[in-house]
Amino acid sequence: MTFSRLRLVALPLLLVCIPAQAQSPSADTAATDLDAVRVVGRRDSGAYYADETSGSKTHLPLRELPQSVRVLSRQTIDDLGATRLDDTLDYVGGISRQNDFGGLWDNFAVRGLPGSENTGSAMLRNGLAGNRGYNAPRDTANLERIEFLKGPAAALYGSSEPGGTINLVTKAPQWRRGTAVELYAGNRDRYRAVLDTTGPLGDAFAYRLNAAAEEGGSVREHVRSRRAFLAPAFTWRLGEATTLEYDGEWLRHEVPLDRGVLQVDGRLGAVPRERFLGEPADGDIRVDNRTHQLVLDHEWAEGWSGRIAASRRTTALRGLSTEPSALQADGRTLWRQRRHRDYASEDTVLQAELRAELATGALRHDLLVGVETYDYAFDQHVLRVRPSAAEPYALDLLQPVYGQPQPAPLPFIDTRETQRNRALYLQDAIGLGERWRLLLGLRRDDHRQTLYDHRLGTRHSQSPSATSPRLGLSWLPDAHWTIYANAGKSFRPNNGADVWGGSDTRSPPAPETGRALELGAKWQAADGRLGGTLALFDIVKRNVLTGDPDNEGQLIAAGRVRSRGAELDFAGQVTEHWRANASVSFNDVEVVEDNTLQPGRSLINVPRVNASLLAVYERALGGGLYGIGGGLTHTGARPAEAYTRAQAEAGVAPSELPAYTVAKLTAYWRPTSALRLSLDVDNVFDRTYYTSSVAATPWVSVGEARTLTLGAQWRF
Repeated sequence: MTFSRLRLVALPLLLVCIPAQAQSPSADTAATDLDAVRVVGRRDSGAYYADETSGSKTHLPLRELPQSVRVLSRQTIDDLGATRLDDTLDYVGGISRQNDFGGLWDNFAVRGLPGSENTGSAMLRNGLAGNRGYNAPRDTANLERIEFLKGPAAALYGSSEPGGTINLVTKAPQWRRGTAVELYAGNRDRYRAVLDTTGPLGDAFAYRLNAAAEEGGSVREHVRSRRAFLAPAFTWRLGEATTLEYDGEWLRHEVPLDRGVLQVDGRLGAVPRERFLGEPADGDIRVDNRTHQLVLDHEWAEGWSGRIAASRRTTALRGLSTEPSALQADGRTLWRQRRHRDYASEDTVLQAELRAELATGALRHDLLVGVETYDYAFDQHVLRVRPSAAEPYALDLLQPVYGQPQPAPLPFIDTRETQRNRALYLQDAIGLGERWRLLLGLRRDDHRQTLYDHRLGTRHSQSPSATSPRLGLSWLPDAHWTIYANAGKSFRPNNGADVWGGSDTRSPPAPETGRALELGAKWQAADGRLGGTLALFDIVKRNVLTGDPDNEGQLIAAGRVRSRGAELDFAGQVTEHWRANASVSFNDVEVVEDNTLQPGRSLINVPRVNASLLAVYERALGGGLYGIGGGLTHTGARPAEAYTRAQAEAGVAPSELPAYTVAKLTAYWRPTSALRLSLDVDNVFDRTYYTSSVAATPWVSVGEARTLTLGAQWRF
């Protein structure tokens, strides 16, 4: 990006800020303005440890909640210099990266069990489904915190993963004025501009606007991304007891589909990490996301409240791509395929809840009753051409020559799937005296899904229903410690043309079901600024989806899978000047029974061990403040493919992605309350590493090279 192009990005942001800056506040408002700037822009001196979460839908403090929950605060996000959700995942125990579809969406496993990246099964946005459809990598510009809810959440949220769920909590409008502008520049010609502004418009209405524009290259040749992000929000006080809130989001993400590198003769490194195996002439894949959330809250009486929420989301993914298909015997000639994708989705959710806080004798109840309905539809139109000996559409891995004639893709997939769900759920958090807390939950879901294949003229339908219970118990022996246990069930309908196939004789697979057990301990310091959780878990899941090694692009159910392990998360203010975030997890995931996959083997991309540490030292300097710190993340070796019985019988060794450890540095200097300068260095030692792979090809995603980012942030 040239300076003139950067100016075109920055100038509109500065113009938005001029009215707020040009006002001359009186002495009476100076103090409130100072408080306001602490909630906009990139922060320092904030908390790492939190003892509350909205995703649990209860007023129980996290220390008393019988569940492992890790909350990444806005301060943690800022210390990481994280601009996308993906930048934070390595710093939470039990989270492992999965195939991100060439950098076009977020995908992860919690406690070793991957969900579906397109069905909303593992991600929420302000407590409403946030992942159905085709979602570009999440931007952090409007995130206040990220809540990692470990264990099953089906008793509250329905279709979900037994390993856990992520709830993204967005920044709320404030009743004190504040504005921040941030500009960043880095190596590989990367630039980013950010705006965060909030304040009242009258006595009853407050707004917030977050915006970001980004463009930059990567370690990968011919791969450059562009993003534009806009997130308006408002709070409207309709009366003393009634509030209407709106939260919107628009995101456009453009980048070539990059499947990464290949293993050659079962090893990585033969193909340089910079080598792009697609075709630059294909251009970008474009992902467009639009989200609208509206929430009406009303206090009926003391201890009684009601909430009505609505969400409307549309997504689209369109563009051409060239992708690896088959590596020839010479170890350097790669046959490639070409596709054109046109995906779209629509998702509408309505939710109503009644909450009551009451007492029955010596028992205190935090009671929740809710109903929810959603209608979701998604379309897949794919054109594809595959190579042949006559037209291999080949690339030399060692001496690539781009720009060759491109074959025209032909019709391949033309489907529409609809899902309709109706649900009733109840939850009661019961205080049993001073030392005990009991959490009970139950949800009933009635689901209907239909797949229309327009090419073949076929139709598939199923109507699965599920009842999802949850039980948790906490014991508080003193003011610092909690011992807890919980058990729950989950379900998730399997969906999509890549699961049901194109034959009208192939019946859809049964929904994924799971049961999870958890035992843990929590500790919290007396001042509430430091705490940790140790959790042991045992999860069994049936009908887990994984790549079909005999049918590229299709999915199969892996029968029964078991995940056992232990996690430790620790975060907070360690001393007056040090804050830290640490995690370590041990995960034993194996296929227990399956007709295709080899029992005893782990699932693709799931390591046995991952660990992380982030620490920042902060101290006053003159009239300002400075901070310096760093982080380490370690990801253990993990399977690079779905290992089958046939491979085991043939004596084929399983393919693995190697373990890796990556370091980062962060530093800032705040000479005044209005100006902050920052430096972030990721992958300090320029380590070559591989984050995930896809099925049995395997296409292997490459980690980013050393990245330096300089930033300047103004707050007023």
